[in-house]
Amino acid sequence: MKKTFLFLSFLVLVLIGCQTKPTSKEIKKEKTQEQLIFPDDFLGIYKGTLQIFNPKGSQEIPMEYHLLKTDSIHKFDYKLVYNGQPRNYTLIIKDKEKGIFEVNENNCIILPTYLNDNTLHSFFEVQGSLLSSRAKFTEKKLEFEILFTALKNKVKSGGISEDIPEVFGYPISVFQKATLEKTN
Repeated sequence: MKKTFLFLSFLVLVLIGCQTKPTSKEIKKEKTQEQLIFPDDFLGIYKGTLQIFNPKGSQEIPMEYHLLKTDSIHKFDYKLVYNGQPRNYTLIIKDKEKGIFEVNENNCIILPTYLNDNTLHSFFEVQGSLLSSRAKFTEKKLEFEILFTALKNKVKSGGISEDIPEVFGYPISVFQKATLEKTN
């Protein structure tokens, strides 16, 4: 019995000694979503299919989202590719601590953008329409959404007393979404 115990103890020590320690790459993979830092931990190319829904039906097109370093520590190449057609932008960090960014469309159009929980949000008006965009980054995926409504479709309600203010709603007429996989 004593020999069996000694043998098993020796075997356990040998097995413990044979365990490999995780590499720095493996340790990095174990980061939780809260430990990942935007934009550094999300640089790369994401690919997938964009689904577009509108009152006339739906369609799917190939989509890519590129977020890459530049020579400047506060600027990143930000490219959207829809159906093989690239749109080149620049993502600019204005105040990282406050989550304030800008998307420069490189044509004198600059969109204020807010970062919260590794998710970029922007909301803007163009040519009589309101658009809301959301890009949520996780370690290996990107959830991308755009909501679209026409200002002329505004719906008014409320406003019947001081306690019930007038409220304007905007029915969503186009919804775009994609779950893109990180390729590198």
